[in-house]
Amino acid sequence: MLTRLRDPATGRALLGQAEFDEARFSGDVTFEEINFSGFCSLGAAVFEGSAYFRDTHFEQDLRFGNTKVTDELWLESTVIDADAWFYGARTGGVLRFCVDHVGGSAMFKGATTGEEAHFTGVRFLGVARFDGFVVQGRAYFDGAYFEDGADFENAVIAGPACFDGAHFHRSRACFDGAELGEEVLFSEAHFQTGATFTGAKIGGDVSFCQARPEGDLSFRRAVFRGTAVIGPLVCPGLVDLSDAVFESAVTLEVAAGDLHCRRTRWASTAALRLRHAAVDISDAVLEFPVTVAGRSSPFVSPLDEQIDEPGLTDARVRVTSVSGVDVAHLVLADVDLTGCRFVETVHLDHLRLEGRCVLPLPPEGVSRRGWLPVRWTRRRTLAEEHHWRASRYGTPGWTPAPEGVETHEPAVLAPVYRQLRKALEDGKNEPGAADFYYGEMEMRRHDLEAPRGERMILGLYWAVSGYGLRAARALAWLGVAMSATVLAMMLWGLPQGDPDLMSKGGIDGRSVTLITKKTDPANPGGPYRRRLSTARFEKSLRVVANSVIFRASGQDLTTAGTYVEMTSRLVEPALLGLAVLAVRSRVKR
Repeated sequence: MLTRLRDPATGRALLGQAEFDEARFSGDVTFEEINFSGFCSLGAAVFEGSAYFRDTHFEQDLRFGNTKVTDELWLESTVIDADAWFYGARTGGVLRFCVDHVGGSAMFKGATTGEEAHFTGVRFLGVARFDGFVVQGRAYFDGAYFEDGADFENAVIAGPACFDGAHFHRSRACFDGAELGEEVLFSEAHFQTGATFTGAKIGGDVSFCQARPEGDLSFRRAVFRGTAVIGPLVCPGLVDLSDAVFESAVTLEVAAGDLHCRRTRWASTAALRLRHAAVDISDAVLEFPVTVAGRSSPFVSPLDEQIDEPGLTDARVRVTSVSGVDVAHLVLADVDLTGCRFVETVHLDHLRLEGRCVLPLPPEGVSRRGWLPVRWTRRRTLAEEHHWRASRYGTPGWTPAPEGVETHEPAVLAPVYRQLRKALEDGKNEPGAADFYYGEMEMRRHDLEAPRGERMILGLYWAVSGYGLRAARALAWLGVAMSATVLAMMLWGLPQGDPDLMSKGGIDGRSVTLITKKTDPANPGGPYRRRLSTARFEKSLRVVANSVIFRASGQDLTTAGTYVEMTSRLVEPALLGLAVLAVRSRVKR
C-alpha cells in the first residue's frame, strides 16, 4: 500500500486522512518516511507485535486513544504539528516517544507502559497531560520542553524518573498525587512558575542540583517513603513541606526564601542544612532527633562546583516559629531566632541550642516611656516580649507583632523564659542562661495577676542588682550606701573624742583592788561643717570598711553611730554579695 503512495522525487509516502481505528496488526509494523497531511487515527487498534514510527510527519492530529501495543511502541525522528492523543493507550514493552515536537496538546492520560518510557528532548508546545500515566520501569523526560504546562497528577512511575535539564514554562509543573517509586532527578531543570507535589508519594532521593525554580515549590502532604537526600535545592521563593511525612532518615539541603514545615511529621532522624531561609516549624511532629542548622558556605554539585544562589541575599537562616512543637528532639544550630515564636511549645526545657543562635535585643540608647527617660538593659530576649512591650509602650526599637500573630501577656511568657533557662543550664551554659533568668523575672515583675507584695519585692530586687545579674548596679548601690554611711558616721556616729578610762580602787593590807570604767562616748557637737574633717573622714571610712568586709569595726560609737553601723552591716554586705553573685553568674562553668 505504501509503495503506491510514495513520491518518486523524495521517496516519502504521502497520505491524507488515515483511519486505522480498531485495526489489528498481527506482527511488527513500521511506518517510515511518511507524511500524513490529514489526521491519523489508530483508536482502539491492536498491535500484536511492535509498532515503529520513524521519520514520520503528522501535519494534523495523531490519535492513539485506547490503542494496545503488545510489545514496543517507538516514535523516532518524528514531527507532530497538531495534537497527540494517547488517551488510555497500553504498551507492553518500551514506549519511546522521541519526537521533535508536538505542536498541540499531548494527551497521555491513563496511558500505561510495561517497561521504560522515553520522552527525551521532546518539545511540547501545547499542554502536556500525563495524569494517571503508568510506567512500570524508568521514565526519561530529560531535556524535554513543556511550553504550556505539564500535568503528572496521579501518575505512577515505578522506577527512577529523570527530568534532568527539563524546562517547564508558563504554567506550573503538577505532580500532585503522583507515585514516584524511586529517585526523582531534576538536575539543571528550569521551573518558570514553580511546581507542586501535593500528596505525592516519593520512594527515593530527590535531586534539584543546579535546578532553577523561579516560583514556589510545594510538597504539601507529600509522603517520602525512602528518601535519604533532598537537594541541593536553590529556590528564591517558598519551599512548602507542610503536612509532609518523612518515613526514613533524610537530609535536606535547601537554600530558599522561605521554608514551611508546618505540621510536618518526621518519623525518623532528619538533618536540615539550610541557607537564607525563613523556617516555620509550627505544629510539626518530631519522633526522632531533628537538626535545623544554618550553613555558612554555598552548596556544591557532585562535581564540586559551587551552586549559584540567584535572588537570595539575606545570609541568615531565620527560624520564625516552633509553636506547638514537642522540641524534646529538636536541635537548632547557627540560626537566627530574632523573630521566633516559642509560646505553646512543648518540652521547651529539652531544646538544644548549638553554635551561635541569635536572639533579639532591647532598643539601644535612651528612649522615653511617657515622660520618663529609660535605658533598657542589654540582654537576649524573645520575640514575644518585643510584641508585648511594643503593644504596651509603643517604644521605638521594640518589634510589634506581625499581622495575625497574637500578643501574649507576661504571665504566659514567664514559663517560656524559665524553660529556656533550664535548657541552657542543662547544657552547661550557665552564662547564657542568665539572660533568660532576667527575662523570667521581668515577666514576673510585670505580671498583673501576681500579688502586689511579690511584685514590689521583685521591683526592689531589680532596682538594686538587676535580679542578681548586674554587678555594676549592685556595686553602684554599694558605693552609694557606703558613702551615706561614711557621711552619717562623720556627722553623728563618731564621738566627740575618744572615751577616757577611769580607775577607782582601794588598798587593804597587801591587796590592791582597781575598777576601770570607760566613759560613754560623747555625741559630737558644734556646726556640721566642723565635723566634716579629714581625720573624721578617715576614721569613718575605716569603720565602714571594717563593718562591710570584716563584719566588726571595734570602734567606740555614739548611739546613733551604733544603729548606723548595724544597718550598714546588714545592707552593705548583701549588696556586695549580690555583686559577687552577678560576676559568678557570668563566669560560671
